Amino acid sequence: MGMNVGNASGDDEVMVDINTTPLIDVMLVLLIMFIITIPIQTHAVKMNMPVPNNAAPPPTPPVIIRIDLDFDGTIGWNGEIVPDRETLEAKLAAVAAEPDQPEVHLRPNKLVTYRHVAMVMASAQRLGVTKIGIVGNEQFLN
Repeated sequence: MGMNVGNASGDDEVMVDINTTPLIDVMLVLLIMFIITIPIQTHAVKMNMPVPNNAAPPPTPPVIIRIDLDFDGTIGWNGEIVPDRETLEAKLAAVAAEPDQPEVHLRPNKLVTYRHVAMVMASAQRLGVTKIGIVGNEQFLN
């Protein structure tokens, strides 16, 4: 085996290639040190799970009141037309006054403007109706 000491002419050439072996060694040592010093992270989410209730379900199903909003703003209460806002608010006040409030299902038409829906929901909230929800949302998907 031979070793290349220089060229035969004796000219001193500048070496243009960098020696990357020590650089790779240093990078590997730094990588290992970085991995060792990272603290072990536990990804845990604390959840408040409901406590199981062994009591029997209620014997009677909940009472459901259906409020329908037609495309022109006409309000229906369980299938009958409500003539004005005062009558609607009187009925909502009667619902809010009950000790065990029935569920109020608000079913707006796809073409009704939002102000009619907001008016009914604002009246219900102002009068103290707590069990209210919008049903039939699948019609708004398209």
